[in-house]
Amino acid sequence: MAKAHINIGSNLGDSIALLEQAVAGIVSIHGVGDVRRSGMITSEPWGFSSPNMFVNVGVEVETSLPAEVLFRRLTEVQDGISGASHRNADGSYADRLVDIDLIFYDNMVSGSAELTLPHPRMHLREFVLRPVAELSPDWRHPLLDKTASGLLDDLHQGRAISAESMRWPKRQ
Repeated sequence: MAKAHINIGSNLGDSIALLEQAVAGIVSIHGVGDVRRSGMITSEPWGFSSPNMFVNVGVEVETSLPAEVLFRRLTEVQDGISGASHRNADGSYADRLVDIDLIFYDNMVSGSAELTLPHPRMHLREFVLRPVAELSPDWRHPLLDKTASGLLDDLHQGRAISAESMRWPKRQ
């Protein structure tokens, strides 16, 4: 069984109910075993301006599914709640009812067109790092060789590196 960390966020509608619906959808995925969740976090929108605050929760799962299959099932859960795009026509981020991201899958490093692991901007987002630190304090970022707490310290000290400078291997 692999351990995977998922982040769920919402900044439209009844965000708490939508997060609960998303967690229930994840629990119901065939091939997902033990599920643990972090406390909820309220945060400013990241990467765009909006008057709507986000509510986020981290979910750690044990799974027998390969990473790509888990990612597709998470996308199905997300689309079952809201199929609306998370991007505006110009490609910028948009408000959303629910957003489900696969943050890491064990220590897998993947740079495929479908899935990049660990999530390429996780180390830049406090609303992702805090739940990872809560649920998986010993997990180390396989490219940065730091725990979530260490990455959180770097973020607070202005030492986080850009996602563009990180290198993921490309799959054939």
